[in-house]
Amino acid sequence: MAKSTQETWATGRRKEAAASVRIKPGTGKVTVNDRAFENYFPNDAVRGYIQQPLTITGATAAFDVAASLKGGGSMGQAGAMRHGIARALVAVNAEYRKVLKESGMLTRDSRVKERKKYGQPGARKRFQFSKR
Repeated sequence: MAKSTQETWATGRRKEAAASVRIKPGTGKVTVNDRAFENYFPNDAVRGYIQQPLTITGATAAFDVAASLKGGGSMGQAGAMRHGIARALVAVNAEYRKVLKESGMLTRDSRVKERKKYGQPGARKRFQFSKR
């Protein structure tokens, strides 16, 4: 029989990255792919960006966060983790929804890389036009 825990799961996505985020009541410890948060994201600005949902709701020290990240680059993974944390917080407490929605953290950022078209060097770039 499975143990009943107070863990809440949510999925966040950004570009090609997907984050499976698990939060539970705790002391504010954050782990990413079984590594320390500071080691996985060494940049302070990126760590602050990821923790925005916790900061805005005032729950920074109230929850432990464990995330499993796949795909994309470092900024895509950071955005996916931020989205997952926000969705998990709303699942825990519905009162957080209003402040997170106003901040735009519950909306998936749907911008992805545009595909390259045939007969062109890139997605938008054209070969140089020659009149003669």
